[in-house]
Amino acid sequence: MPLFVVILLIVLAVACYILYTQGFFDKWLKKKEIVTDDLQIHFLETGNQYTGDCTLIKVGNTEILVDAGSRQASAKTITEYVKNYCSDGVLEYVIATHADQDHIAGFVGNSSVKGIFEAFECRTIIDFARSSKPLATKSGNDTLYKQYLDKRDAAVAASEQTVHYTALDCWNNANGAQRTYELAPDITLNFLYQKFYEEDTTDENNYSVCFLLTQGNNNYLFTGDLEKEGEKSLVEKNELPRCKLFKAGHHGSKTSSNDILLEKIRPEIVCVCCCCGSTEYTKNIENVFPTQDFCDRVLKYTDKIYVTTMYSDDESTGNHVSLNGNIIVSSNGGEVKVTCSGSSEPFTKSEWYLTYRKKAA
Repeated sequence: MPLFVVILLIVLAVACYILYTQGFFDKWLKKKEIVTDDLQIHFLETGNQYTGDCTLIKVGNTEILVDAGSRQASAKTITEYVKNYCSDGVLEYVIATHADQDHIAGFVGNSSVKGIFEAFECRTIIDFARSSKPLATKSGNDTLYKQYLDKRDAAVAASEQTVHYTALDCWNNANGAQRTYELAPDITLNFLYQKFYEEDTTDENNYSVCFLLTQGNNNYLFTGDLEKEGEKSLVEKNELPRCKLFKAGHHGSKTSSNDILLEKIRPEIVCVCCCCGSTEYTKNIENVFPTQDFCDRVLKYTDKIYVTTMYSDDESTGNHVSLNGNIIVSSNGGEVKVTCSGSSEPFTKSEWYLTYRKKAA
C-alpha cells in the first residue's frame, strides 16, 4: 500500500477518534434522530453567562421562535442555531412573551449582529398586550424596549406578509388574529387568557404571553415569566390539561411555577432556561436559579427537570458551560423524548443539584 495512503488512513483514524471523544457522533446521531419527529421544541442556550429565554418550535416546515434573550449579542448564537432547522429563512411565527431584556434583546441585536427581526423574515409576530417599560432613558436615549418596538414595526412595514398581533388580539380573535392556529393536522398553537393582558401590574413578568401547544393527547405549556398572581388568573380563566412539558416559569425562580399551577398541570417534564448557579440577581444560594423553592415544588410531580446552562468560574469559558445544553423535546404524538447537546441526565442527577439542592428530594 502506498505510503501516502497509509498516512491518510492514520490521519482519518486520529480525526475520527478525536471527534468520538468529543461526543460529535453522539450529538450528530441525536440530531438525526429528532429531525423527523412531527413536533420539536428546542430550548436554546444563549451564548453567555446570563439568564434568558429562547425557544424554537418546529412543526414540519413551520418554525416558531419564542423570545430571544439574554443579551443583544445573543442574536448571533440564536441565528446560527435556528438556521440549522429553518432552511428557508422564514419564521412563520414569532412570540415575544414580555418586554424584559432577557426575553427581547436578541430581537434587536446590536451594531455587529443583526437582530432576529432582520436576520429572518418573520411572518406573524405576537407579543405582550401591555408593558410598563419607558420608551427613553433619563438621558433621552431610546430604551431597549423602544428599540424592540421600532425593529418590530420596521419588520411589519417591510413585508406585506408580516403582521403583528397582541396576545389579547389572539384571545379575542380580533384584528385578524386567532386564538388557535393549526400548525399541522392534530397540532395546534393555543393562546390562553390571563388578567394582566388587560390590567396594570407593577411586575413586568405578569404581562407574559401564555400559550399551550397541543399534539393529540400531549400538551406543552409556556407561561413566560408569569408570577404567582398571573398563574392564579391563568388557572381560573382556562381549562388547563395535564402537561407532558412545562417550560418553567421565570427561569426556575421562587416566585413562579407555584403550586396552584403545578397541581393543575402535573407536568412530566420541566425545562428551565437559565444559567444555573449564576449570582446575576442574588448571592443567596437558595434563590439563585433554579431556586430551592422551585425544586421543592416541582419534585412533587417529576424529577425530569432539565436546565440549559451552568455558571463557571473559569473565565476562559466565558463564565458559562453547558449543563443539559440545548434541550430538544420531541414527539410524533405518542412517546415524548428528550435529547440534549450537553448532559443527557436530568438536572436532579447533576453535581450542582446534589451539592446545593439535594434537600429538595
